[in-house]
Amino acid sequence: MSVSEWREVRLGDLVTFQRGHDLPKAEMKEGPYPVVGSNGIIGYHSKYTTEAPCITIGRSGNVGNPFLSKCKTWAHNTTLYIKEFKNTDPIYIYYLLKTLDLGYYAVGSAVPTLNRNHIHPILISVPESIEEQRSIAATLSALDDMIELNNQINKTLEEMAQAIFKSWFVDFEPFKDGEFEESELGLIPKGWRVGKLSDVGEIIGGGTPSKSKPEYYSEIGIPWITPKDLSINKNKYISRGEIDISELGLRESNARLMPKGTVLFSSRAPIGYIAIAKNAVTTNQGFKSVVPFENISSEYIYLLLKNSINEIESRATGSTFKEISGGEMKKVPIILPPKEIIRKFNEIATTLGKTQASLEDENNILMSIRDTLLPKLMSGEIRVPVEEVV
Repeated sequence: MSVSEWREVRLGDLVTFQRGHDLPKAEMKEGPYPVVGSNGIIGYHSKYTTEAPCITIGRSGNVGNPFLSKCKTWAHNTTLYIKEFKNTDPIYIYYLLKTLDLGYYAVGSAVPTLNRNHIHPILISVPESIEEQRSIAATLSALDDMIELNNQINKTLEEMAQAIFKSWFVDFEPFKDGEFEESELGLIPKGWRVGKLSDVGEIIGGGTPSKSKPEYYSEIGIPWITPKDLSINKNKYISRGEIDISELGLRESNARLMPKGTVLFSSRAPIGYIAIAKNAVTTNQGFKSVVPFENISSEYIYLLLKNSINEIESRATGSTFKEISGGEMKKVPIILPPKEIIRKFNEIATTLGKTQASLEDENNILMSIRDTLLPKLMSGEIRVPVEEVV
């Protein structure tokens, strides 16, 4: 086993940043190359500006956040991209950038902007040996690769669940040989009926305890979820948001404690974020959540809501932003199959859901390990012997 010496250098000694290239939406031609902006991939184009790997950081808008593209890429002018790696491992540099608060160097109040000349002089400590850089990068990449694999499996499972739901309850493919009858929603299998969303679950709104009362909030209290939490957490299953409320906050507000399995549905700003509660939760007033009735699975409600987004949005009102009211949410029309059909679907959907929830839990652990190791590896507090890298 061996480790190299570390040296203090300027960021510009390791890489050269270049401003990205303008590409108006109207000039974007469909192609294989991702167009990366300050928030990640914003489209695809027929041409590229950088070879793989392409590392960008947000230049304006979402400033400073690094993004790694492992293929040829068009770096948009809302980014700075690395034009030259100076005897450094690109993947190591990507992880190094994640430890730097590059947003601190942005200038401008209305639209903060990052200038490459302001970040090139940043002093940092790095391994002298490129082999140790690769060792560090390999350790962190192994964790990210496992996370990505789990994400891909979950994406496939979700596509399967949605395809089965559509086949059964939209296209009626397993029931084509049976009789059909007219309804206000078109032809449906005989024995099925048209109902309302309130026929499969209780619709519950939320509330916000007064922010002027600190005693209404708690570091570790009752989970309280906002639409912002679902914009950050893309998982299908959720246990809590960024903020918890206290028992007192729950009692003194319109928030309601809802059971495990409740399907959270954002009713405004925007309409349509959906997640399933892994435990008892509350929400703010930006939700119209659905507590499934007996013999109705959370996964069935989740997929039903996803398939009903357009109908729900059409019932929303408001001038500043659209919002679906609790009354309108209850009246959303749905096609109700016989209980036995729902039971069979529940068996399939809940089996897929349990696997998805398990993989999401595994990813949470892997991300925690990665985020704990990242600053320690990048500071040299933990060293990775080169020989141990597979």
